[in-house]
Order: sequence, then structure tokens, then C-alpha cells
Amino acid sequence: MMSEKKLGRGLGAIFGEGIEAALEDIQQGAETSTTGKKADIDLAKIHSNPYQPRKIFDEEKLDELATSIRQHGVFTPILVREALQGFELVAGERRVLAARRTDLKTIPAIIVEFDDEMMMEIGLLENIQREDLNVIEEAMAYAKMREHFGYTQVQLAERVGKTREHIANISRLLKLPESVQQMVVNNELSMGHVRPLITLNDEAEIKYYADEIVAKNLSVRAIEQLMRKDKEGKPEPNEKTKDPQLLAVAQAVTSKLGTKVVINDKKIIINYTDTRDLNRILEILDLLEK
Repeated sequence: MMSEKKLGRGLGAIFGEGIEAALEDIQQGAETSTTGKKADIDLAKIHSNPYQPRKIFDEEKLDELATSIRQHGVFTPILVREALQGFELVAGERRVLAARRTDLKTIPAIIVEFDDEMMMEIGLLENIQREDLNVIEEAMAYAKMREHFGYTQVQLAERVGKTREHIANISRLLKLPESVQQMVVNNELSMGHVRPLITLNDEAEIKYYADEIVAKNLSVRAIEQLMRKDKEGKPEPNEKTKDPQLLAVAQAVTSKLGTKVVINDKKIIINYTDTRDLNRILEILDLLEK
């Protein structure tokens, strides 16, 4: 568990909870404890924030921003920090990408002194708070924050202003095979589509149903019906008639925990893939020490 001392050294101690607003204040010239010096920076010397989770940018919107920059210039300075070679972006990547589509050679910037921990937290939180990430990028961002800062799901939920259930549901997407994750990124699969897929433990089975959704343009209801039909067509050897109420409970718990749960013979069997997955389930059940 993350120590209180380490939590206190983060952005919360400087910006409070409104990181996006605080960054905006700095860029607009407000006097703060983190205000840096202003300069025109060579675009060729600017590098992305190494902790930036966002990988996909809307090309059409970048073109629109580039057109605006050609006509009016860049009004709001970007934020950067000095690096061994050039500068690393703190905030303003869209402005930099758009400016590079024009004939501009430099861009107005404010140079601030942020350490690696602050850079990571800004790179993740700014995008999450603005909801600029697709769900896979969001899931990866949460995983990085939990790994780097030691946040529990409860702490992470409080930090990014989301519910713990939202954090848990999004994080479960990383259980999907990479090819299926890419389908989500490409908007071929919705969260509704992948929710039943996450309950499966067989990678080949997940890929099969994902391909079926895309190839046949199946609705969420249709894929749920298909999976239910396939499951009913594969009875277990010597399987006794199961209580429909127990089946409903098992299905509800499976959905809640994001893993297969079987209830029979007065037993509850919860499947998990590895230690990390087990800890995720224990945290949902509120069984981990706070």
C-alpha cells in the first residue's frame, strides 16, 4: 500500500484535485507556486511526455486546429520541462501536433520544473479528467498509476474522480487478447460487447466471439444470446438439473467479479488467471488490507 508520505508529494499537494484547471491557470499566465519562465520554443526540440497515455489523436480535429493556428497563431502557451535534449511536453500535445502541420518553427511555451512523478501523474490525470482517452488507453493509464504510485482501486477512484466500479470495469479490459483490445480501440466493439467476453477464460473463445460480432455486426443482445445458446449446447458430463435461481446468482456474481463463477453442490467456485487477477477480485470483495 502507498504510504501517506508518498501521496503527499504528488500533485495533490500542489494543485489539489483540479489538475486540469491548475494547468490551464499556468498556461493563461496566473501566478502560482509552479509558474515558470516564458519562451518561444523550437518545435523540432519538443518531445512528447514519456508518460502520455494517449496514442490516438483525431486527424480531422488536428487539421481544424492547424487551420486556426495558421490564421490566428497559438494563443495559449504549451507547458514543457527541460530535458537532456530539448524539452518534454507537460501539456499541449494537440497544439504541438497541429502547429507542426503549419509553417511555424517555434511555439510559445512556459518552462516549468516538474519531476518524473509529477510528469506521470499529469500525463495520466489530465487526459482522464478531460475524457480524451479511448477505454483501452484509459485502462492502461489506470494500470500504470496503480503500479507506479501503489494506489488501491479506492484511492485511484478518488484521485481521478470516478467510481470504483468504473475503475474495475475498465481495468478488466486488459484481460482481453491484444487483437480484441485493438477492436475496441477501433470502435468495432463497444463496452457492452466486451462485457460478456471478459467473463471467458479461453483466449481462443474470446477471439471467436469478437470476430463474430464484427463479421456479423451483432448487437450486444445478439452476442449475449449466442453465447448463452452455445453454452447450453455444451452440457457438462452427468450434469444435474441446476436450480435456475442459483444460475442467476452465479451469472450476477460472474458479471460483478469479471471472472467465471460456478455455484453447485453447496460450493461457490471463483476462477482467476493469476495473482494479479486474484488481488483484483479480492479488492472488489473488499478483502484486501487498506
